[in-house]
Amino acid sequence: MSIFLKNASPEHRPILSDFLQSAKLASSDLPADLSGFTLAFEGEQMVGSAGIEPLGNLGLLRSVAVADSHRNQRLGQQLFGAALDFARSQSLKSVYLITNTADQYFEKHGFKTIERSTAPPEIAQTEQFSALCPASSVVMRLDLL
Repeated sequence: MSIFLKNASPEHRPILSDFLQSAKLASSDLPADLSGFTLAFEGEQMVGSAGIEPLGNLGLLRSVAVADSHRNQRLGQQLFGAALDFARSQSLKSVYLITNTADQYFEKHGFKTIERSTAPPEIAQTEQFSALCPASSVVMRLDLL
């Protein structure tokens, strides 16, 4: 069966939330409309996700996950690429992310680690930054413009 990518909509919230929880990622603070999120499906089964949450002229990359059964097939790269395409379509100047495990992956794709204390207020005030991710998490930035 082939995998297809689909733009998320509010109706996808329950399945996306379940998928993210199974991947041990935060889902309680997902944006209401999910407009910056891309989902991967194999048939009816969600097998991947990635999203950009626009915050002014910045974006927060979040919810990048691929089911164990579909890893090492470049699906994460496709989802991540779709998220960056969305960020560019919104004319965002930089994209930030917060991670506990994937800093080396994102470094290979151009993200640079920054000091947590230098994160702009738009990022620092998110629930991900201030409450959901531990203070030991790595904060990274990719400039788009």
